[in-house]
Amino acid sequence: MTSSSPTPAVTREQAEEAVRTLLRWAGEDPGREGLLDTPRRVAEAYGDWFSGYREDPREYLARTFEEVAGYDEMIVLRDIEYESHCEHHMAPIIGRVHVGYLPAGKVVGISKLARVVDAYARRFQVQEKMTAQIAHTIQDVLQPQGVGVVVVGAHECMTTRGVHKRGVSMVTSCMLGSFREDARTRSEFLRFIEGRR
Repeated sequence: MTSSSPTPAVTREQAEEAVRTLLRWAGEDPGREGLLDTPRRVAEAYGDWFSGYREDPREYLARTFEEVAGYDEMIVLRDIEYESHCEHHMAPIIGRVHVGYLPAGKVVGISKLARVVDAYARRFQVQEKMTAQIAHTIQDVLQPQGVGVVVVGAHECMTTRGVHKRGVSMVTSCMLGSFREDARTRSEFLRFIEGRR
């Protein structure tokens, strides 16, 4: 949140009425048979799409494992699928995230990395911000030697409106610690996410 005051609560009924208003503004009749349940369905969908606001991504990384037989090489989780929504047009962003980190004595369950991605993706987002949020959360909580995050996304705000360009994807990255400072570490990470060894 950018505001210092809390966001006022919105009731389910208010949310559904807002959907009816948008339907009328688009030229539809919310009382039409096919649209009668649409406000309820949209409110339920929003509850799922934006569940990240109810989650603390840092909590997913709280439980770590130190009994890893001294393992200190890079850990990479590739192709984490995500669904998000652009905060400018509320249009979907669909893509994949690649996460890597160089542990410093402790590791985290790999499903937790995917949960961190989901917690940030399931909010209104700008891809650049989401990329940085994922990387900084992993760095802050796990305190590894370094973190690398690469996000690839197809933005429906560009493909279904405006310039109408299909087949375009955006790539963003955030490299911290050794991933930023050591070209060899960064190169190894990029090779891993490209599927090369």
